[in-house]
Amino acid sequence: MDAPDPPIFRAVTSSTRLLYQLLKAINFTNKVHVEITEKGIRFSTDHARVMQGVTHWDKSLFTSYTTNIPAPEESNGNPDDEDDAPPPSVIFQLSLPALLETLQIFGAADAAARQARSDIDPYRSTNLRNYRSDAFSNQTLGMSNGTCSLSYNAEGDPFSIILEEGSVKTTCNLTTYVPEIPEDIPFDIEDLGFKIITQAKWLLDALAELAPASPEKLIITASKAAPYLKLTSVGGALGSGGIDFAQGKDLLETFSVRKKKWSQAFKFDMLKAANEAMRIATKVSLRGDGQGVLSMQFLVEVGGEGGGVCFLDFRFVPYADREEDDDDETECEEGEHGMEVDG
Repeated sequence: MDAPDPPIFRAVTSSTRLLYQLLKAINFTNKVHVEITEKGIRFSTDHARVMQGVTHWDKSLFTSYTTNIPAPEESNGNPDDEDDAPPPSVIFQLSLPALLETLQIFGAADAAARQARSDIDPYRSTNLRNYRSDAFSNQTLGMSNGTCSLSYNAEGDPFSIILEEGSVKTTCNLTTYVPEIPEDIPFDIEDLGFKIITQAKWLLDALAELAPASPEKLIITASKAAPYLKLTSVGGALGSGGIDFAQGKDLLETFSVRKKKWSQAFKFDMLKAANEAMRIATKVSLRGDGQGVLSMQFLVEVGGEGGGVCFLDFRFVPYADREEDDDDETECEEGEHGMEVDG
């Protein structure tokens, strides 16, 4: 009898808290796009092609991580084409609420209570007492004696999660769906209108101040002259409001504006959907391109032994009724310290 083929993917971890939190930060759609590679798993969510969230589970987050991904079929046998080809991967979709609920079973007993409070008022963290800068410390991660095994045997099979703690073993088989393979929202890194790096808590607190008016839009303006960075809410039941960021290394670690100013309007509720990322991250890189697309990249520090960093990426498409100021083509920059951002 022939031995069964090894699973396409299998990984084991002793804690799901970090995995859960990273996924929770992009929880604004029912389906999540999953791509498994030799280096880790990429998750992306998309809302009506105007908002996109991406997170990665790097293989370093697991105690063991193995893949047996089938090699792609050769197109013409040209070795040069093979060198340029992307690494092999397996792609499918999952129900994001089902995946989050399954991960919540193991090592995240208090996550439901915290989320219930957040659902009542997602901006209750308006001061540093509630800001979770230690979200991924060793203590918070809730390390346990149990294990969580993830596996994907073959294309079309369920995505299996086995949770074992003591004598209790829970098996969850999540249905996989044919991927729609949505393209990333275009963002031109070669045509940046502005780039600002600041602490994520300042952005979270700024949106918290504007949220009570239930605004329809948020106008983000970056300019060379004071106030440098301004968030203006409009269309709310209680009128408009604004938050100005003073220029300085304590607030804006990196500041770069290509033209005289960059100003675009976005749906407030879309930006509000990134509040969980703002809550768990330490820094955020705000970038806007020449087409008005906004990129937010959040840096999340992972504590404990072998701790590193994870990134959460969001892209937002603006309303079409605003234009950039084209006056000045020169560039100004402030601050020598910044966050490494992927292109």
